[in-house]
Amino acid sequence: MSEERKIRVLVAKPGLDGHDRGAKVVARALRDAGMEVVYTGLHQTPEQVAEAALQEDVDVVGLSILSGAHLTLVPRIKELLREREMDDVLLLVGGIIPEEDGAVLMEKKAADAVFTPGTTLESIVDYIRNQT
Repeated sequence: MSEERKIRVLVAKPGLDGHDRGAKVVARALRDAGMEVVYTGLHQTPEQVAEAALQEDVDVVGLSILSGAHLTLVPRIKELLREREMDDVLLLVGGIIPEEDGAVLMEKKAADAVFTPGTTLESIVDYIRNQT
């Protein structure tokens, strides 16, 4: 009997933002949903996030950004994933992201989805399951 491979998710806090409660809540929900979750901790550079994604062989990278640097950090991480031939990895962003900035990230294909405060944990889990 073969066991289905679990979805692997890297949860990262890029930049100088020092608040990770939301990231930890999402990570716990993903684990509870049966996914394997790797949490990088605070203050990660885009290079560290992309390298961790490669080393951990993840299906999804989830970024939690509250600092306002999302328009810089997300496209850079997407670029670094592409350089590592990880185009098939979903790049999700959550945090305090104005609606218009979320639209820019989606239009530029920097992010596959943007989740803002009020998004249910169930909808994040469902999105990941449906996209991987």
